[in-house]
This record gives sequence, structure tokens and C-alpha cells, in this order.
Amino acid sequence: MKVVVAHNRYASGQPSGENVIVDAEIAQLGAAGVTVVPFLRSSDEIGTFSTAQKVLLPLSPLRNGASQRALSAVIKAEKPDLVHLHNPYPLISPSIVKTAHAHGVPVVHTVHNYRQVCAPGLYFRDGHICTQCRGRTFPTPAVTHACYRGSKAQSAVMAATLTYHRSTWKQVDHFVALTDRIAAHLADFGIPAERITVKPNGIPDTGAATGPGNGFLYAARLTPEKGLELVLDAWSRHDDGALGPLRIIGDGPLRPHAERAAAERGDVTYLGPVDNATVRAEVARAACVIAASTWHDVLPTIILEALSGGRPVLVTDRGGMPYLTGEAGWVVEADAASLADGLRKAHEGAAALAPVARARYESQFAPDVLTERLIGIYRAVLDRGAGPSAG
Repeated sequence: MKVVVAHNRYASGQPSGENVIVDAEIAQLGAAGVTVVPFLRSSDEIGTFSTAQKVLLPLSPLRNGASQRALSAVIKAEKPDLVHLHNPYPLISPSIVKTAHAHGVPVVHTVHNYRQVCAPGLYFRDGHICTQCRGRTFPTPAVTHACYRGSKAQSAVMAATLTYHRSTWKQVDHFVALTDRIAAHLADFGIPAERITVKPNGIPDTGAATGPGNGFLYAARLTPEKGLELVLDAWSRHDDGALGPLRIIGDGPLRPHAERAAAERGDVTYLGPVDNATVRAEVARAACVIAASTWHDVLPTIILEALSGGRPVLVTDRGGMPYLTGEAGWVVEADAASLADGLRKAHEGAAALAPVARARYESQFAPDVLTERLIGIYRAVLDRGAGPSAG
């Protein structure tokens, strides 16, 4: 079986669990005997564009003719069985679906966010959940509130892209929904249930940590929707040292909040942005990992890293996080009082749940388990055939 894996990589300056997951999936498919042909663009390329190219960049999501021509050349040369699309924005475009179908090649799409409906893909605006564009013919609120990159002009282009490609998405042969929340989003968008399979991403086995660990780890982009302010508010409701240490990893606009907390309390340490090896080491060092997003976070990679390391998780009840956590942790409402109570419970019970966390990883998120399921999806799609008639 030969598969083209298409993905627009996020900029290297923006930590991306999605990039990590796609890289891991390519490696896992190769190890399972699938011939993978990467079709990758990177947002880092934008810095090398000419002035003319940068002027036209906002129109790229509509079609991006250069990417369609490049994909056509790859399909003609490689003759793949199917195309597996991850992120198409901004340099690939959803038009890849039509390009593949023009060559008789079916398309599987892993959905990592809510961008079939929401311009920034988050269902989150001004610090709260927002679904105002759901069900609209044209997502006017996205333009009104400049939801895409803070620009009304770019938001207008993305809104037009969402409208234009509504029919394109409905031609995708099969959707891989990372969690039940994404599956519900796709169903609401109008995708039939038989064309949706819930299959989370997995990560390579980091190995179970030894010993019970101590304290908590929070590792995420330091942006409002990832919940750093919520974590610090909840943490402040406990006496200094009562829960053990809190170590914070990441970077972003809320970095000053992390730095201030570390300066004011003896039980908070801010480690800054670190490499993947350091993240894994800090997971092993902690007793519990926190994921406190206030948006409907799809699949925070840190949860999978925690489970792989045999560390339970404390999560908010948003997005796919309860689905990932299962019985291997605590799910609380996304408010400071609930999270503070969850911190207390996790501090008291983390050691007992360590083996449960590891068992959940092995049964649900290990690469061999998920790769077998993905190949099964590919085979089912190939048995059905490809084309716009799937829409």
C-alpha cells in the first residue's frame, strides 16, 4: 500500500503537537510496511516569499495552484493508493481533495480542529467558547470579530474559504476524528456517521517512569485558551508547598504570568520552552500532569505523553480531554474552584493511578494498536473506491 501523507507544518517557532503527531504517524506507517510519500509544506516557507507572494498569501487557502500542481506531479509519479490529509492551511488548501479525486485517488482526512466551521479552528474567542459561526451559510461573526490572525481582511478571506470549501469537505472519502468531540462536530457539519471513525493519535512509547514522582507538571503553549491563568489561580488557593512543586513548561504571550508565579512562590518553577526529551523527563519527575484548556482542546499531546510515562492526568471537561483521560485521572469543570479541588484529589491519589495510566496508554494509544486501526481505515476506503460521489 502506498499513501501520500499531506500536511502543512506549523511554523517552527510555534510548538505544535500536530507536527509531532504527523511525524510519528509517518514513521509508524513505514514500520508497518506502508510506503509513505510525504507531501509537506511548512509555514516557515512564508519568510522566504517574495513581496508579490506575500501579497497573495491570504488567498492561498482558497486553492493554492502551486500546491495542486505539485500534488498532481507526485500522484502521476508515485501512483499512490490514497492521500491522507492532515492540516491544509495555509499553503496546501482543501482543494487537495479535488486534485486527488481528479486522479481517481481517494482521500482520508484526519481532523485536528474545528476549521470546517470556525475560522481559527478553536471555537474560542475573547476568553470563552464561541460557536456563533456554526450553522451559518457565511460565517459573518468571524469577520466582525477579526477571528483569524486578528485581521478583518484575513478573516474575510478565511470566511470565504470556509464557505467555498463546504462542499469540498463533504467530498472527503473518510474522516478520522481524533475524539468523540470531533466526531460530533463533523456530524453537526453534515458528515454521515458511516464516513467517520474515531481514532485518536498516538505517540511512541516513552517507557513507564519509575517511582511515584512528585508534584505537578503543566506543559503547553502559554496562551489564554490553554488555561495557564486558570492553573495559577487554582494553585494559589493552596498554601505554598502543600501540593508539592508545580513545574511549568512552555512559551507564549502569558509567559510573564509564569515568571511572576515562580518569583512569588517557592513551589512554582518556570522552565521556559524546552525540547521533547526534557518534557519526557519532567513527566517522569512529576506525580501528575495537568491539562487545563478552557477551549474544546482536541487532543493535547501532553496527555498521551503522561499516560505513556505512567502518570495520571488532571484535566478540564473540555474537548477531547475527558475521552483521552478515561479512568486514568480526574476531570473537573474549567473554573478555579473545581480545579483547586482536583489538585487536592490528584495530590492524594496520583500514586495509586500510575499503573492505570500506563495500562490505558498500552491498550488505547500505543503505536501498534493505532497504526493497525489506521491501516484498517485505509483498506475500507480502498474497498469502496474514490470520487466526488462520496459527498
